[in-house]
Amino acid sequence: MEKEEEMDFELAEEMRMLADMAYKFALKEIEPIAAEADEKEHYTPEVRKKAGANGLIGSWIPEAYGGAGVGFLGNTIITEQLSRVCMGIGLNIVAATFGCENLLYYGTEEQKKTYMPPVCAGDTVCAGAYTEPNAGTDVAGYKTRAVQDGDDYVLTGNKMFITNGTVCDWMVVQAITDPEEKVHKSFSQFIVPADSPGMVRTKIKGKLGIRASDTAEIALDGVRVPKANMVGKRGAGFYQLMHFFDTTRVLVAAQGIGLSQACLDESVKYCKERTVFGKPLGNYQITMQKLTEMWIRIEALRNMTYKASVSLDSGKPDYHLSAMAKYFAGQTAVFCANLGVELHGGYGYIEEYKVQKWYRDAKILELYEGTKEAEVMTLGKVLMSK
Repeated sequence: MEKEEEMDFELAEEMRMLADMAYKFALKEIEPIAAEADEKEHYTPEVRKKAGANGLIGSWIPEAYGGAGVGFLGNTIITEQLSRVCMGIGLNIVAATFGCENLLYYGTEEQKKTYMPPVCAGDTVCAGAYTEPNAGTDVAGYKTRAVQDGDDYVLTGNKMFITNGTVCDWMVVQAITDPEEKVHKSFSQFIVPADSPGMVRTKIKGKLGIRASDTAEIALDGVRVPKANMVGKRGAGFYQLMHFFDTTRVLVAAQGIGLSQACLDESVKYCKERTVFGKPLGNYQITMQKLTEMWIRIEALRNMTYKASVSLDSGKPDYHLSAMAKYFAGQTAVFCANLGVELHGGYGYIEEYKVQKWYRDAKILELYEGTKEAEVMTLGKVLMSK
């Protein structure tokens, strides 16, 4: 009888070293400034530049275009480790490439070589200007227009909740070019320099969490770009954007792993030190139950997210698994952050203890890159179509 092929769940040595390097970077460069950046809503370009020098930005991008070439699994591992320390500053690093996904899959060779290497080096920042004030998950409801005028396109409209919106150097904008076509064939994508005349960028302040990450509202009033700035094919923007979300959902899931792991690690430490009724808090069964449930969910999430990442790297992407991982990441992070605060008691409610920040950060994972309800609808339709 032939020996059955074994499934190897162990990370390669290269990936283990990458995880160790990313976490050490986060402890050295991010942790000392995380609390202040959160309090003051301060974006951290100096950390981003150091991260670029260490190959932590755009690690999924091939080396030919400036990336480290470690694939989506490598990027997942980096995101996880940075998010163990600060999800907001971590986002400044791993999301500096937002929009580059569209270029890698659909851009011209010239676009890739012009725009992507400086982003990976930490010298420039990209943004994905997709969401609009009245249309987030409802991508087909976007209203921004791009009207052709000779060899140019003129863009007019508004974008909302744009990560890196006021700090980026360029952005990929989703706009309607063919309103007479069916909605899914009416959109196109464009590279738009952030300093273009007619563009106004306004920082959104007062966020609940990920406060070190830059989020903005963007107004486009007759912004002109050359036809050569179109990304991919005219009328294919809707499908190109869906591909973008299919890949970035894995990144969000990785954030959930890191934040959840941080909540567990900090809670275990506290429960060993805190004495209640003459015994360490961790000695009580109800405490063990909470910690154990956190651990189980984190391990399940990690395996699901790593598997989804490997599928992207293998050329046989499982986008349903990516949606599952993203959905479960939000649930897991909110669950773990909530229990982290509970286990810390009153101390978990004051800024001196990190779990209160992680509690605030966690909720966004159920909202951006597709709400949890959107993931349910997507996956539910798949089940009903079988």
